[in-house]
Amino acid sequence: MQKRVKDSYSEQVHVLTQANINGYNRLFGGQLMEWIDIVAAVVARRHSGHNVTTAVVDKLTFKAPAYANDTVIVCGHITYVRRTSMEVCIKSYVESLDGDRKLINKAYLVMVALDENEKPVEVPRLILETDEEKADWEAAEKRAMLRKQRHEEKF
Repeated sequence: MQKRVKDSYSEQVHVLTQANINGYNRLFGGQLMEWIDIVAAVVARRHSGHNVTTAVVDKLTFKAPAYANDTVIVCGHITYVRRTSMEVCIKSYVESLDGDRKLINKAYLVMVALDENEKPVEVPRLILETDEEKADWEAAEKRAMLRKQRHEEKF
């Protein structure tokens, strides 16, 4: 089975309230990390058709703050698949009232699909339709190789 990138694309929208704000009147980084993990799980579930677990959070980069009453959009898409795992790119934006978006965070997560016994299960292959999707795949292959090297160095 194969699926396209757009088949599992997901977005989550939040208007920041005081419950999401730290002492500096900015969005709590941990709150954004929770939203990122949820969107990554939704993307991976839609792609795999299975429950998933987060295996790796990689390259979580905070680029700009978000403040109370800002609209935050968290967008996710598949960039790469292996046999049982999927890399998901998550981009988070502050959206102004006129609809313009400013990137505030970018992250890559590796999710693993699980069967009913919580064992890794094979996921659909990924159909790459655009030049951007092909470039994402190639960059993801490099990140996967670097993750493997880092893992081997630790043990």
